[in-house]
Amino acid sequence: MRIKNTRTKTIRKKGIRTIALTMLLALSLMGCTTAREDAADAATEITDTEAVINETSAVETDTETEDSAASIISSVEGSILDTTGLFSERDLEQSADLTGAVSIELKSGEDVTIDAEGVYVLSGDVENATVIVDAGDEAKVQIVLDGISITNETAPAIYAKSADKVFVTTTGSENYMEVSGSYEADGDTNLDAVIFSKADLVLNGTGTLEVVSDEGNGIASKDELKITGGKYVITASADGIEANDAICIYDGDITIVTGKDALHSENEDDASLGYIYILNGTFNIKADDDAIRGTSIVQIDGGTINIETCTEGIEGTYIQINGGETAIYAADDGINATTKSTAYDVAIEVNGGTISVSMASGDTDAFDSNGTISINGGTIDIEANSAFDSNGTAELNGGDVTVNGQAITQITQSQMGGGKRGR
Repeated sequence: MRIKNTRTKTIRKKGIRTIALTMLLALSLMGCTTAREDAADAATEITDTEAVINETSAVETDTETEDSAASIISSVEGSILDTTGLFSERDLEQSADLTGAVSIELKSGEDVTIDAEGVYVLSGDVENATVIVDAGDEAKVQIVLDGISITNETAPAIYAKSADKVFVTTTGSENYMEVSGSYEADGDTNLDAVIFSKADLVLNGTGTLEVVSDEGNGIASKDELKITGGKYVITASADGIEANDAICIYDGDITIVTGKDALHSENEDDASLGYIYILNGTFNIKADDDAIRGTSIVQIDGGTINIETCTEGIEGTYIQINGGETAIYAADDGINATTKSTAYDVAIEVNGGTISVSMASGDTDAFDSNGTISINGGTIDIEANSAFDSNGTAELNGGDVTVNGQAITQITQSQMGGGKRGR
């Protein structure tokens, strides 16, 4: 049900604004030369004013749209994660409802602060401009990128400071964001990404977003980060995509070149969080460190994942692969289960999918677990000096496994120390 609701939204912008210009016009009509001069002086002193926009907007009150919709996705049998209702209907909508949306033309050198729930359509080619979301704790804010380019020196392009959830949605357009220098902190908050969110963050849409972070992360959320659609090209000196609670990917075309981890989720306060879930999507990854790292769980149910270079391909405490196509070339371990969280057993479990692992020479392992390894299904092709290494049991219960061109029917433990070496 839609309810038409007239409300006032405030957009704060730095610089000389509409109020100052209105003052000048009013004084000029008075025909007073002195007043015009005084008004001009006053206008130059105004550096942070408010432009108030009254609008009639459509407010979505259907709770199923905002809340998790169990009918969209349910857990696969034997899933280590409960993925039922993980994505809401609005998460999966790739086009924003523009009824009552506010259009914002960005300007160089001017920050924009959004402090109310709503949909905001951004356009412009600018430098040193940050879109700041500082709304209420229950507010859902949707930022629509309509062919923008933002290049900053020390501040994020988008900084979600306060909200319940922030959507960043691309139209069928090309969008670009870059931070070229070192990030400046916001008080006690260490800003370190081109898109930085302290709230839940959802990326979706039908267009392309390119993100370049010369001295930090590409996209980061201190809560959950979800990607449900769109195309993303991320180049970062640190992590490509980082989240404290979870990274959940429903779909999307994602290319990441990074100096650290491509996907990284870690929560120091709650051992059950810091997980990564992939349902679908296409991934092309080049990482100097780990390609996919979730400190608690990494669960892959589908998608096409091509890890061209990395130190370790997939790392977590409990790694479960149920489907998809995954290709890994790694310099240390292809898939590594090690104690990063006390909430779960250490294990690698493969129930389906197609997995290809090619290892660099030396003291390396394709499958390395500080706990157990269970291969229950799927098709696995390994090229490595050491195919499997585990501290616990290693079982081949089903599936087709080939090691260096030879089909195997049981797992033989190598003694190269990989399981004991896990980081």
